[in-house]
Amino acid sequence: MTPTPPSPTDKRASGNPAKQAEINLTVKQQREQKRQEKLAEYQKQLAKRRRSKLVWWIVGSTAAVVIVGLVVASIVFAPAPAPTLERGDGNGESIEGLETFSHITTHVEGAVEYEQTPPAGGEHNSTWLNCGVYTQSVPNENAVHSLEHGAVWVTYDPAQVTDADIQTLEDQLPSTYTILSPYEGMDTPIAVSAWNAQVKVDSADDERIGEFLTSFWRSTSVPEPNAVCTGALDAPGKK
Repeated sequence: MTPTPPSPTDKRASGNPAKQAEINLTVKQQREQKRQEKLAEYQKQLAKRRRSKLVWWIVGSTAAVVIVGLVVASIVFAPAPAPTLERGDGNGESIEGLETFSHITTHVEGAVEYEQTPPAGGEHNSTWLNCGVYTQSVPNENAVHSLEHGAVWVTYDPAQVTDADIQTLEDQLPSTYTILSPYEGMDTPIAVSAWNAQVKVDSADDERIGEFLTSFWRSTSVPEPNAVCTGALDAPGKK
């Protein structure tokens, strides 16, 4: 009969009690070592997950702060919206220094010699100037046609104003039915013109500019009060 091979337990058994105790201790140490290794690996993975969560929390928090900062900056530094006005029905009689005129509305070709500088009405080109802000001088004959439609034309002498003055003027203007442009050779730094009305001022902060706009912006007294101020001529320098 073939003898049965000893089991692993039999291999660890010893007839010597002291030797058997040493074997048992070695087995327990091995088990404890494996347990400690597993525990260390678990703690390592746990710490890794915690670091990953912390990193993503920091990244997310930083991104949120950046987004909030951008939103706040966009609000704080965004340009102020253009003022809104009601259609002007006044005659500006309370505006100090206001001049009024009486002009014909004939369409003509070529250059026109105007009575006022800048002009405030009279013969003009059949094509109106699109309203807006211009950094170059615009044709008188086209701008006057825009006045006929109810636009207000604000002109400034570049030699007599600063960039800050120009920005102050622009900030006062509605987004439609106004023209802002340089005009060299004026006898005052700034002139504000409508059809048959004009006031000249020395400062961009002069309150009469606002009073003029209130009275004459899209005036119902112009020859063509409901005509548009777009869809025609964009002169050079339009912003």
